Amino acid sequence: MSEAPPLTPMSLNELLRRVHHEWTSRQRIFDLPSARIWTPADDIDLSFEFLGRPAASPIGPAAGPHSQMAQNIVLAWLGGSRLFELKTVQILDDLDIARPCIDMETIGYNIEWSQELEVHQSLEEYVKAWMIIEILRRWEPLAEHLGPDTGPHVFDLSVGYDLAGIQSDKVAGFIRAMGDASAEIERLRPEIPAVFGDLADIEFPPTVSDSVTLSTFHGCPPDEIEAITKHLLDDHDVDVIVKLNPTLLGFERASDIMNTQLGYDSVVLVPSSFDADLQFDRAISLIGELNQYAKDRGHRFGIKLTNTLVVANEKQWMPEDTMYLSGPPLHVLATALADKLADALPGQLMLPGHDGDIQVSFSAGVAKENLVDTIAMGVRPATICSDLLKPGGYGRLAPMLRTLTDVVRAEGATDLESWRTERLSIAARDGHRDLVAVHLERVLGDDKNRYALEGNSKLPRSVDHELETWGCVACNFCVTVCPNDAFFKIPTAGMEGLEGRQQYLLFSELCNECGNCMTFCPEDGDPAQIKPRLYLDEGRFDAADGPRFLLGGAGEVTATPAGGADEHVGTLVALLNSAEGLPLPMQSADTTEGH
Repeated sequence: MSEAPPLTPMSLNELLRRVHHEWTSRQRIFDLPSARIWTPADDIDLSFEFLGRPAASPIGPAAGPHSQMAQNIVLAWLGGSRLFELKTVQILDDLDIARPCIDMETIGYNIEWSQELEVHQSLEEYVKAWMIIEILRRWEPLAEHLGPDTGPHVFDLSVGYDLAGIQSDKVAGFIRAMGDASAEIERLRPEIPAVFGDLADIEFPPTVSDSVTLSTFHGCPPDEIEAITKHLLDDHDVDVIVKLNPTLLGFERASDIMNTQLGYDSVVLVPSSFDADLQFDRAISLIGELNQYAKDRGHRFGIKLTNTLVVANEKQWMPEDTMYLSGPPLHVLATALADKLADALPGQLMLPGHDGDIQVSFSAGVAKENLVDTIAMGVRPATICSDLLKPGGYGRLAPMLRTLTDVVRAEGATDLESWRTERLSIAARDGHRDLVAVHLERVLGDDKNRYALEGNSKLPRSVDHELETWGCVACNFCVTVCPNDAFFKIPTAGMEGLEGRQQYLLFSELCNECGNCMTFCPEDGDPAQIKPRLYLDEGRFDAADGPRFLLGGAGEVTATPAGGADEHVGTLVALLNSAEGLPLPMQSADTTEGH
């Protein structure tokens, strides 16, 4: 693998042409099938308010790999997300992140922690996603799948990690541009292709985001957290959420849950990370002080539970001394922290039975199996990362929302608030303080196996076979577990010389070599290196090594091989020009596609 492959985002023009071509040729968008597009139920209202802003569903991608690039965000929106925690942006935008950087073999670890694009690219990606969603909301071919009203959605910024960086012209300009993206929208508008010409002149709301989640990361001093929050409130006139770390539980409590109760005896917590982080008593006073500071200025304040947990890298599959734990065990730790905070801040949190005004958002091991109980706690929203890195990917979102809808309906409610109220009355009758306490009892009791080592030790399935360029078990995992939508598939039925149902190919510019496809591929090998690697950018193509292809042509696709890929050109070109071939229609350099 290369050391630090840069992502090269597709242009707005390319993304929209791909949307149109893929939908008309195969009823998919970015390889998400129409059956996985969320249609809201007419009789159940899943909406909520995020810092006073309406959102039509209570889930979305957490700030991470699924909220970095435009196609990621659009895929999540199609799946039913209506709250998007955009990937954290910081002043350092030329990071050299070691690879692989994601390990989802059992529970979930990573070593990536910030945006992999330059700041100006992040701005463009978020605005492109904002514009594509506005276009798709109005696009007639999707009407029957999206329903008559897709409902409002919210983009929430995430920035970090110190005051100096956030005050810099680079990051401050980014925050301002997201608050008024008029100039960026008009710069991008000419890229809208002719196939969407009837929607090219729609009015795009200029405010892409005016709320910020502060990522304190690990070891951020309390005075720095306070200073950054006040700076954001005063200088940028935004509402603020502060992300908290699971270290607030304290080392003994976290170790007891992780190593003793859940049985992860091979997971080694790092005591110094607990010592360096914000301490619980200071956190309690800081939460109250910052909430009052925000209210005095006409703003809203909230907290997010939680960041990942620093653990020692005992596996050594990823190249760092420490790594960040997520997934099922983090869900238990975050729930335990929510319970501890609810007990220490009675009447202050915006949770059922407390009726406070400090919003609590939640992101830790949220999955279909626990979404109902997580949302019942009163968190606003529940955001998802680890579960979307498993087979099914973005297609896992709509079933989550359908399950939640079915439960709310079955329990006789029509909206989330009335449903929570009824659940709270049952909890009180059974002697529970609130619905957080109910969920904590469940995850450490009847449902513990779902979060414990015993329930999370099974490895991804495998077969004894070397992965090849053409032909494989056709499990589709590489397509669905890729957070960047770099892989796509092409059916091969009836094509001479190709066996199997379909072939898998890679847009190399969208691949950051995270390693997730290799983890879940049943065969022995790295799909990101072995499957045909396609390039649209000549500079990236020339700078790469190994077998690869540069795409060209207008209408009919051509491919220039390099790195010993010559023998595969004929097969590749035939495949790319088949009925469901390359999902992006090619065009010549002098073809005008704008409106």
